[in-house]
Parts: sequence; C-alpha cells; structure tokens
Amino acid sequence: MRYSGKNPRRFEEKYKEHQPGLHADTIAKVIASGKTPAGTHRPIMVAEILQLLAPQPGHIVVDCTLGYGGHTQELLARIAPGGKLIGLDADPVELPKTEARLRALGFGPEIFTAHRTNFAGLPQTLAASQLPGADLILADLGVSSMQIDDPVRGFSVKHDGPLDMRMNPQRGQSASALLQKINAAAFASLLQQNADEPRADKLAAILAGKTFTTTRQLSDAIRAALPQVGKTDLDLTVRRVFQALRIAVNDEFSALDTFLRHLPACLSPGGRVAILTFHSGEDRRVKKAFADGRRSGLYSEIADEVSRPTPEERHSNPRSAPAKLRWAKRAPVASPEPSL
Repeated sequence: MRYSGKNPRRFEEKYKEHQPGLHADTIAKVIASGKTPAGTHRPIMVAEILQLLAPQPGHIVVDCTLGYGGHTQELLARIAPGGKLIGLDADPVELPKTEARLRALGFGPEIFTAHRTNFAGLPQTLAASQLPGADLILADLGVSSMQIDDPVRGFSVKHDGPLDMRMNPQRGQSASALLQKINAAAFASLLQQNADEPRADKLAAILAGKTFTTTRQLSDAIRAALPQVGKTDLDLTVRRVFQALRIAVNDEFSALDTFLRHLPACLSPGGRVAILTFHSGEDRRVKKAFADGRRSGLYSEIADEVSRPTPEERHSNPRSAPAKLRWAKRAPVASPEPSL
C-alpha cells in the first residue's frame, strides 16, 4: 500500500497494524508508545477483573460486551474444562472478526458462542441457550477502539468521516439525522443528561436542526460557536457533544437500565458481576442499581468504593484513564424453613 510521508497516517493505510499475526514487531512498537494498534482494542483492568470474578473450571460466564475479545480470551482460558462463555455484541461489523479470532485460538462452540445483541438482551440469550443463570457476568461499557478509530464509523474527530455513530449501522438513525431533526430545547437537554455539558443551551441554539454530514463539519461548528473558549476546554466540549450524540443514537442509557433491572435474575445464587463504566451517567446508574439491590436483598455484597486503572496502566494505555470498575455478588438462595 502506498501512502504519503514516512509512516502511514490514515486508518486504512496501516496495513501492518491490521495484521497483528504477521507484524508482531510493529504491534509491539505501537503498544510500547502508549497507543492502540489500528483495528484492535486493548482490554482494560484485566488483572483486577480476573481477581474480582475469580473464574474457575466449569463456570458459566457471559461477556456482555465482546468487543475485540481481550477480556473474553482471558476468561475462556480459566473456565476449561467444562465451562461455557457466551459473548454478546451488537456490532455486525466487528462481531464476526472477533469470533473468528477466538476460534483460531482453539475455543470451539462447546466452550464459546457469540450472539449479536446488546446487553439488554441478556435474559433472552440465556433462555435461548437453555441456561438458568450465569456464575460470572462482565460488561465493559466503553466504545471499542475499533469503532473509535475507524473513520467510516463516525465516532471520532480523529479522522474525518460520515457523522454516523451507530453501534449497529444497519439499525436506527445516524447522528447526522438526529441533529437535523431535533429542536434546540431537546438537544440542550440531551447534552446535559448525556454528557453534563455546561454550555448546552448555547450549543443547542446553534447546532440543533442543522445539517452536518461529517464529523469534521460538526467539530468545526462546535469550535466556531465558542470562540472565547480555550483550546483544552474546547477539545473537552467537542468530545462531550460527540459522547452525548453517541449515547442518544444508540439509546445506551435505556439499554443499560434494562440490563441492570434484569441483571440479578440472570446471576446464579452467589454469582458475581463486574461492570466497567467510562462516564458519570453510566457510573451513577450502576452505583444506584447495586445499592438498591443490596438494600432489597438481591445482592449480598457490592463494591463500597470504585476501582480505577493503576497509574502504570493509565500511562501505557491512556484510553483506560476514565474507567471505573464496580462489582456485586448475587445473594444466595435462602434456606427453606424447617417443617414442624
């Protein structure tokens, strides 16, 4: 592949990074520089999650956000023999790739199955698999690097691309369509609720109802709307607007609320769940659901404090920086009252 300059800059030009099996040295150099190789994803807080969940041979596990399969690969290695892992992911583009990678590592259908659905479909997936519940459940709520970095998906301003942002490009409306239809009051509310954006009203008045077809067009419009704001704060505002749109386009909070509501019933007695969140709206929901579950007796234990990546991990993988990890343990079944 030909490209301008000494090194490839565009996502599609990084052919070595897209073939990690053939170019291990290149992948190692990219990771050592604190970056994520194009087309891949680096799992976050793996050691902490394995310690909390403590997977054992024979366990039934659900990875509710399969992504690139980094967490899944580590869990699968620990539940054989006799275990089973179900992987869920709504992305029709990345799911087949990840399933193929895990199959190539030797994880056959007897131990691993993949299902195209988001985590709100967990109860239906367990029922279809004829499983009463899971011993361990993991949900990593972050957007994968494969989605962020690929300009075609429209999640980021790193490279210009269509303003889409759908996890499943085959369903729903794009971010461009949402912006074109929404009114200023509704968009201001969306910016506040989904991203805690302090300049929501001003931005909504300028952006709502307008046509933006690319990520660069929207980013430039946000910057032009706030000429007095410094570069650092302006960069944060751009990211918050994109985050708010992504959450709305994919109905993420509704899916998370559904998942958390059904979660206790999907865990076997004594089963454990670990959830990684990446912004305050997600973390508030998880924290409240776990606390309510403990008060009602659904959970016997929950995380009293949030766990975060180590300084070493944040340095080597900057995308891990906002991650927060919470866990809960399903209450055991109450012993029956002795008969008189």
